[in-house]
Amino acid sequence: MTYRFTARAAKTEIDPDGYFTEAALAEGEDGSGFIMMFMAGEEEPDDQEVALGMDTHCLVTAGQGTAYGCVREAVLTGNVLRIALDPEALADLRLADPEIEAVIEAPAEDIRQFREVLAQVLGYGRADAVPTCVGI
Repeated sequence: MTYRFTARAAKTEIDPDGYFTEAALAEGEDGSGFIMMFMAGEEEPDDQEVALGMDTHCLVTAGQGTAYGCVREAVLTGNVLRIALDPEALADLRLADPEIEAVIEAPAEDIRQFREVLAQVLGYGRADAVPTCVGI
């Protein structure tokens, strides 16, 4: 089954101190409701991150559900983002469905920046955790 929602906010952040990059969607313009925050480090993963499996992208959902390397496929066509997740990550993410579809109703410039930063985030880390990306 697919979880569908409308994202009225598409935000990006690149930490000025160089620690992380984030591309986020939220149901509410104020960041409320269902959220998906795609995050990655800015530096190469260190030995501890590799040992803990934190050497890849991270997805954070509402309620601080968190999983690393869980995105298997990301397709962004126009303003519609479709995500396929590793079913084993659903409990950590506090989600019931491995597929998410977000219709992004945000300003065109915000969607453009989201697309650009999402590509950076999902391309971060070990090769076996980099998802298939289309249109990103």
